[in-house]
Amino acid sequence: MLRFAVTLFAVITSSTCQQYGCLEGDTQKPKPSPESNLQECTLYSKSSCCYADFTEQLAHSPVIKVSNSYWNRCGQLSKACEDFTKKIECFYRCSPHAARWIHPNDTAAIQAVPLCQSFCDDWYEACKDDSTCVQNWLTDWEWDESGVNHCKNKCIPYSEMYANGTDMCQNMWGESFKVSQSSCLCLQMNKKDTIAIKYLLSESSEESSSSSSSEEHACQNKLLKFEKPEEGEGEQTR
Repeated sequence: MLRFAVTLFAVITSSTCQQYGCLEGDTQKPKPSPESNLQECTLYSKSSCCYADFTEQLAHSPVIKVSNSYWNRCGQLSKACEDFTKKIECFYRCSPHAARWIHPNDTAAIQAVPLCQSFCDDWYEACKDDSTCVQNWLTDWEWDESGVNHCKNKCIPYSEMYANGTDMCQNMWGESFKVSQSSCLCLQMNKKDTIAIKYLLSESSEESSSSSSSEEHACQNKLLKFEKPEEGEGEQTR
């Protein structure tokens, strides 16, 4: 319990310190700023932690590789699976909010970012017939001297590697993501995230179960108001 409390404090403290900054990755800016020419990840164009030239790697389908990491070691991803993989990559590289969940021991990593159950289920459904040779895309590859990833094991369907959407979300990127028990205080990698983040980062949401319930109720009400003008309009998916 003490270890959990210390870890939680470290996450909150690190997140607060990084509130107006970006993760310290090889493609991230020191601080978020507008990027009007993003070819992908346009969800973050008004405040982006990545430069426009980074998104060129994601702009053409099928995506072959991002930086030194090949996505096609078990064949090209289906378009549906690729789209979800792009959303995760865009969040990590470009979101101005990613650093709010900075890993306490690694300033280039994230930890326990809350994803909505529906997002994870849809992601799993999109990828279940695609193939992969690693469970954890961050650690399970064999990396050569040039820093390029290779399979150590045979390729199997996602549906064999992961039991369901929860299993995939909580293992594919190591500790980076967790599945939220809430249907509103969680991220879906779309425009609705602006509402969720507001309540996720409020001080009261950390204090007690009663205040958490209050935040959930407020979030749901705000989301309903947000969705009404959006009826008939397509959501931004990139």
